[in-house]
Amino acid sequence: MASPISGKRRPSRTGTRIAVAGVAAVAAVSLAACGSSSTAGSSNQAAGGPVGVSLILKTLTNPYFVSMENDAKTAAAKDGVNLTVAAGTKDGDTQTQINAIDNAISRGDKGIMITTNGDAVNAALNQAKQAGLFVIALDTATNPASTADITYATDNEAAGKLDGQYAAAALGGKPAIIAMLDLYNNQVVSVDIDRDHGFLEGMGINPGSTTENGKEAPTGNYSGGSYTIACHQPTQGAVDGGRTAMENCLSANPNINVVYAINEPAGEGAFNALQAGGKNAQAKIYAIDGSCAGLKLVTSGEFASDATQYPGKMASLGVDSIAQLAKGGPKPTDTAGKSFFDTGTALVATQPFGGITMQSPTAAAATCWGG
Repeated sequence: MASPISGKRRPSRTGTRIAVAGVAAVAAVSLAACGSSSTAGSSNQAAGGPVGVSLILKTLTNPYFVSMENDAKTAAAKDGVNLTVAAGTKDGDTQTQINAIDNAISRGDKGIMITTNGDAVNAALNQAKQAGLFVIALDTATNPASTADITYATDNEAAGKLDGQYAAAALGGKPAIIAMLDLYNNQVVSVDIDRDHGFLEGMGINPGSTTENGKEAPTGNYSGGSYTIACHQPTQGAVDGGRTAMENCLSANPNINVVYAINEPAGEGAFNALQAGGKNAQAKIYAIDGSCAGLKLVTSGEFASDATQYPGKMASLGVDSIAQLAKGGPKPTDTAGKSFFDTGTALVATQPFGGITMQSPTAAAATCWGG
């Protein structure tokens, strides 16, 4: 989530190597200036205690982030890491995340992994870096991207493109009446921009901006024919939000036949609204996530396609990286040709179209998450 500007501006790795003695000294100076104390955490690190890592998630109500928590715990047990997990109370809750960052500094943790809820966390993350913590963004790049030392994420723009290309092929040249069910309409988060723009680009539509949603021409031509953008609506990445957004879109244009969904919960809510309005046969939903439950919705036809992601892989790689750094190992590096570490994506669908590479839900189930 998924959610920071576009996927073209991922984080540069500006963090310094974490040394045991260095963390203790720098953390103590930084926190003393803020009227806080990190004596206990620093002394534990200096004494060779377990490596402390904080995993700070958007929420724990979305199975996507629960998968991150579970795989991070598994990796922490393997690596001998003392893992602390915190999460916002809802999507967009930055204050709880800021509190968790402050706590990580006070404990003398070696690093932070975060799925940011918004730019308001940046000052706290910068303070953590000044205190010697290594900051890893998971899934959602920070804004600016350099606020984190590295990002482990799906190429969200590429994931959106897979869905958009499939949607264009499925239309077979018919006019596209498109509902764009985004994450927010009141803040900029990279995952939101990347997936939205990627979907449009996959359909052959110019997003009209590199930093904002909803700037594409409202009408024009996609790769197979004409299109109309019926709406851009926020969903907060939730089922209820997706339902309300889809209801609003149908009120604006009852002829919608293409629905882009920021994630699976938003897609589920959209389907509920379409079904209630008798439009579920008319409109096809193109989602992103790749959970085990989501793949079943592709099989049932509730989703036309689903672009897969691997959230647990992001979190476990993050734990491994910080553990290795604490032992004097090298910093993690970006995927070749990209400014972040790409954990991969694939398109899952049941109906093949020429020129489209896809997996069946059965094949994709081998790497799905969420049970």
